[in-house]
Amino acid sequence: MLDTFERPITYLRISVTDRCNFRCRYCMPEEGVKMRVHSDMCSFEELRDIAAAAVRCGINKIRVTGGEPLVRRGIVDFCRMLSALEGLEELCLTTNGSLLPALARPLREGGVDRLNISLDTLRPERFRYITRLGSLAQTLEGIRAAEEAVFFSSLLHSLLQKPLTQ
Repeated sequence: MLDTFERPITYLRISVTDRCNFRCRYCMPEEGVKMRVHSDMCSFEELRDIAAAAVRCGINKIRVTGGEPLVRRGIVDFCRMLSALEGLEELCLTTNGSLLPALARPLREGGVDRLNISLDTLRPERFRYITRLGSLAQTLEGIRAAEEAVFFSSLLHSLLQKPLTQ
């Protein structure tokens, strides 16, 4: 597949949910948005089939997003489905990090190669203001869990050894 400038298209983003456990000011109104009912969303099997067709057309990198993808039940199994696609070279996931303490290791074992963790500030009060519901400590614990699950390089490891909040 080529874009209008004849460059190869090799990357696909798959949003698995419109739900999130934060209410970030730049993303969602404080009261949230009207959520779709589950039956309106693609099943993981349907999303896998779409991803498989895309991989057959030349996609070699998939990023799983949301909302917050980790709030959707079965996300680890879905990542396992995607990582099994022949021809897929990289599986990434974007998250706010708050649920990683329980899910980082299962995601790594399920085939996720890379995480993109949203971190808007290292100031706890500003973090709470931006996210409305989030906790900087919770996200930092998620980053530590991701590091323990070997998602990060030794450079980040050395940075995580220093206190992150000032």
